[in-house]
Amino acid sequence: MTTMAPAIPADDPTTGDERLGAHLRGLRKARGLTLTQLAEAAALSHPFLSQLERGLARPSMASLERLARALGTSRVELIAASEPPRPDEKAHPTFVRADEGLVGPYAEGSARMLAEGPRRFEPMEFTGANTEPGDHYVHDEDEFLTVLEGSIVISLGPFGETTLAVGDSVYCRSGTPHRWHSPGGTPYRLLIVKELVHGSPAEPVEGET
Repeated sequence: MTTMAPAIPADDPTTGDERLGAHLRGLRKARGLTLTQLAEAAALSHPFLSQLERGLARPSMASLERLARALGTSRVELIAASEPPRPDEKAHPTFVRADEGLVGPYAEGSARMLAEGPRRFEPMEFTGANTEPGDHYVHDEDEFLTVLEGSIVISLGPFGETTLAVGDSVYCRSGTPHRWHSPGGTPYRLLIVKELVHGSPAEPVEGET
């Protein structure tokens, strides 16, 4: 069973980066890990992790994925759990309006979660304009991606890379390395749907400092 960090009150004035950092610190301590041990398990530098826990740094999607795996959780659960708990909707339909949805802090852009409550899949709207692809990242979940606006160049590790424009989609099986960037620095908007699968020990693809 995953140990959750204490929820932060809804009226807490901290930023999303600070809430994420506080939640990371709570999970790390709950698992009896030092900063050095977690940094080593997630293939991150000690100074970077220290800044991250204090809300002074913003993780890439790849580094957040490695942290989630090292802590035995998922990237999405790690972000969502930093917010105050919401009422359990049980089997009732849940709605997320256009101006709602938890926004995850990523170095490449931002991801807005499009569902709340118990669920088997995690749909999210990802926006960005990064020209640098960053590290490949690998996770245990299958993932579907479709381009809503703009275009991206997506690299799929040994399967090569291709350009995706509006209306193009890709389905990645678990374990497929992937990363993407904007070919000209123009903004893009993606719809991403991931399975929710419990995390496993970290297996970083590339180091990050």
